[in-house]
Order: sequence, then C-alpha cells, then structure tokens
Amino acid sequence: MKVVIPYKPREHQQAVHKKLKRFNVLVCHRRFGKTVLCINELLKRCMTATLPRPRYYYLAPTYSMAKRTAWDYLKLYTEVIPNTTYHETELRCDLPNGGRIQLLGCERPDSLRGLYIDGVILDEVSQMPPRLWTEIIRPALSDRNGWMVAIGTPQGHNAFFDLYDHALHTKDWYAETFKASETDIISELELNEAKALMPEEIYEAEFECSFDSAAIGSIYAKGITKAEEEGRITKIPYDQTIKVSTFFDLGFADKTSIWFVQQKGSAFHVIDYFEDSGEGLEYYAQILDDKKYIYDTHFLPHDANVRELGTGVSRLETAQSLGMRTSIVPKLPIEDGINAVRMILSRCWFDHEKCKHGLDALRQYRWATSEKGEIKNKPVHDWTSHAADSFRYFAVGNQQSSEWGTKIEYNNIGIV
Repeated sequence: MKVVIPYKPREHQQAVHKKLKRFNVLVCHRRFGKTVLCINELLKRCMTATLPRPRYYYLAPTYSMAKRTAWDYLKLYTEVIPNTTYHETELRCDLPNGGRIQLLGCERPDSLRGLYIDGVILDEVSQMPPRLWTEIIRPALSDRNGWMVAIGTPQGHNAFFDLYDHALHTKDWYAETFKASETDIISELELNEAKALMPEEIYEAEFECSFDSAAIGSIYAKGITKAEEEGRITKIPYDQTIKVSTFFDLGFADKTSIWFVQQKGSAFHVIDYFEDSGEGLEYYAQILDDKKYIYDTHFLPHDANVRELGTGVSRLETAQSLGMRTSIVPKLPIEDGINAVRMILSRCWFDHEKCKHGLDALRQYRWATSEKGEIKNKPVHDWTSHAADSFRYFAVGNQQSSEWGTKIEYNNIGIV
C-alpha cells in the first residue's frame, strides 16, 4: 500500500533535505518552515529505518514549547499512515513498523540520559543547556550511529553559536544560514514593516540570523561580557586565608544551585559553582565537605523557613542540624534583586573553569518576550533560572549582611 505524506517542501527546504549529513547545524530566520522540515525528516528516517525499534526525538527547550510548536504537525503528517497510534501526554507517535517519534522538553536534561537515539532534532538550541549536546545527546547517538540536526535562530554568542562555528570548521558536518533577505519566503513589504516596528538588534537576530546581536531580552549578558573584556573571568585560586560563603537556590525536583564566594577587599572572588537535582540537603552538605573549603556563612533563600509537609521540619532547620552556619536572604521583588546583581557584577571575578556552567546560565538568563519580540516584565523560567536565582541571593545577601568575608586567623589555631 502506497502512502503519500501531505508535505510539499519549499525550494530551500528541499535543498536542506538533500544536503543533510550525519551532524547538521541550520541557522534559520523566523517563518522559514524549520519545524515542518524537521518533522518530515524525522518521519522519513523513522519509516525507512533498518535497525529494529527505531527511536527518533524532537527536542525543544520546554515540554510546552515542543507541544505548541510541533505536536500538531507530527499528527498532521502521520495521520495518513494506517495503524499509527498517538500518546497525547507523552507527545509520542508509534508507527506501524515499530518506530517511534517523541517530542521532549529539556527542562531536566539529565532525565534524557539512558535513551538510545537513532535521530534527533534540537530546536532552538540557543535556549538549551550548553552541556545537552556534548554530555547527553552525543553519547546517546554512538551505538546506533545516530544523526542530529540542530536548528534555530541566534540569540547572541552561546551554545548554538559554538555548535554552528564547530560545524563550519569540521569535516563531514553540514552548516548553513538562511537569512530572510535571501530566501524570498517573506515579502520585502513584510520585512520592511518588521524592521520599522522591531528594535534593530531583535530584527537582525530574528530575520537576518545575526549572532552579533545581544540575546533578546538578556539580563546580565552585558555585565558578563564586560567581565570577560576586563579579564575578570580567569583562573581564580582558592585563598586559604579567607573563608568561603555559599549562596543557595534550593530545589528538589528542580535544580539546587550553589555559588561559592570569597570577599577580598571590595572585590568578590567567585571561585566555584555547583548544581544538581533530586537530592536532599544531606547530599549538598557532603558536597560542601568534599570541596575542602573553610566556610563562613551559608545563605539560604527566604522559603527555607517553610516547614515541609511530610516532616514538619524546615530546610533551614535541616541545614542547621547538619552543622551549617546559616543566614536567610530577605525576600525582595525580583526586579530589585536583578538591580542588585547589576550593581555588584563589576566587582566580581569568576573562575573560568569551575564557574563555566553558572556563567553560561547568567549569560543566557533573559526576560520573557512576546511573539512580536516585546519584552515582558518577568524572566523566563528555564535551565538558566537556578544559577541566576542563587546569584541574585548573593547580591541581595551582600547588600543586607555584614556576616561574611571573614579572614581566618591562623595564629588562633596554632599555625604561625
């Protein structure tokens, strides 16, 4: 029985289908048709796979984005295939040949470990955790020689830019940029209207695929870039004569993130960063011990005072029972906390290796935007939020407290 998929690719889409290699990075303007292209590439590959039980995935930054962007398209192009079944909650399509296509979000990237992947689409890589490709997806492609297409619109120099640059300079990778001014998909009249209405940097990123424009709605990117330019992101050794204070954003299902900071005069040496999820405070207390720093105060967010339903014990009380000297960071409106970070960033020095993941998060932390590119008055909640929240607690805690930055008096403990 012959099945005809109701897909008529545009000229540029057809060219992409023919050029694809094992690893691919496509930089596309808005309304290029990348979702339709990718869904149909997944479908073709899954239906013609030769390995048993083929598994193909479409990854978006969040589950809701995957559903909103691609689920209807997946059903549209597969409904003509007899004996295809759908699992709405899992955003999963099971094909009659035993193949499966599933849409996933990247809110908890470690939950993707253990998958075997024959092929994957990474949509809007700019909004994904930088380690997703190198630590999780790339290894999952190894045993079945799987393929990957990373696709999206630029949002400054971030993981997507790095991946695109790698593809440009690596044999057997395919990389291409599709600007709105060159594809003729959007009329000149529409582009001129968009250019007149939108801020220049947003237009250049969204329609002309410029990586040089700042990330749309970025909150701390300029401050981090300035720190790089001034040489304040470098190797920062731990000073054993000064105690370390930590600043927590506490989560369980969500990430718990911790910044490790030493105060040296008016400067702050941010010497380390750590995050994990699904663990209690006992686990993080052990992480602190394993790092062998000498600690001053551990700053916790205001909700650490809340008693947990199961135990009736607050996380503040748990921390204190583990021997941690604690202080609660006062609750402030998020805008005030963001301003506190902006004020303190110029005094911060970061260890470029130990703080890499935290710095990536601060660079990409951004205000939410509407479909028209209008910036909303609230940050996006994604993988960047936890590092940004705990860094905000550092800035607010510094404003409100003089409890930290203690110098160790070695002569008091028998060391001259």
